[in-house]
Amino acid sequence: MNNRIYYQGHLTRKRFGQHFLHDILIIDAIVAAICPEPGQAIVEIGPGLGALTKPVAQHIDSMTVIELDRDLIARLDQHPSLHTKLNILQQDVMKVDFGALATKLGRQLRVFGNLPYNISTQLIFRLFSYTYAIFDMHFMLQKEVVKRMIAGPNSKAYGRLSVMAQYYCNIIPVLEVPPIAFCPVPKVYSTLVRLVPYDKLPFPIRDVRKLSLLTSLAFNQRRKTLRNSLGKLFSTQQLEEQGIDTTMRAENVSVEHYYRLANLLAARHC
Repeated sequence: MNNRIYYQGHLTRKRFGQHFLHDILIIDAIVAAICPEPGQAIVEIGPGLGALTKPVAQHIDSMTVIELDRDLIARLDQHPSLHTKLNILQQDVMKVDFGALATKLGRQLRVFGNLPYNISTQLIFRLFSYTYAIFDMHFMLQKEVVKRMIAGPNSKAYGRLSVMAQYYCNIIPVLEVPPIAFCPVPKVYSTLVRLVPYDKLPFPIRDVRKLSLLTSLAFNQRRKTLRNSLGKLFSTQQLEEQGIDTTMRAENVSVEHYYRLANLLAARHC
């Protein structure tokens, strides 16, 4: 069944996860939350038909947009009020070097976008590796993804994304958005979230790759006890010395305990 539809003369592409925001009140609230100002390095991921691009551009002299859909790029490039303000990158956002972009623009980036649900989590993990080059991020995400970001221990939403996101950023849910605000209408609610990378990490880790490794092991086997899921990395005694009950499961361990274990693992490999 072909469920692609025309919206403002554009045939939506399911493989790009296209859901276009059209609610004016919500658009205004998002732009107010972003609060773009002249001189900032504003970067939009997936500008689509320009629902956010146009009002943001009214506040600034120039901005960078990253878009893969050739048809949408052509529309943006020919738009009478936008084309002189836009630096258009026709590129898969998963291949963009945000560090190089910040260097080119001469300042930290302010990144925003209505992210496709099918790549949102993967993209956020990629952006975490560029937090040194990013001032803040405002993203429209599936509501459940934001719940996972801010979740604490002992909840079903708590997982690897929670631990990693809370390590890198202060996470602030801003606005809940109903499905009817988009076209095509998605099956889920969305949330606008603000991610502000820490200038000084609350809990520094010697090698963040160790945190990524152990959270992958723990949460990919979340039904197992820590004695089993992390048994290849730590002995029962080592876990207990960190104040961790080895009969607990991954979702029962605090964010801070994961940070401590990451440092313990990094120290062992120095």
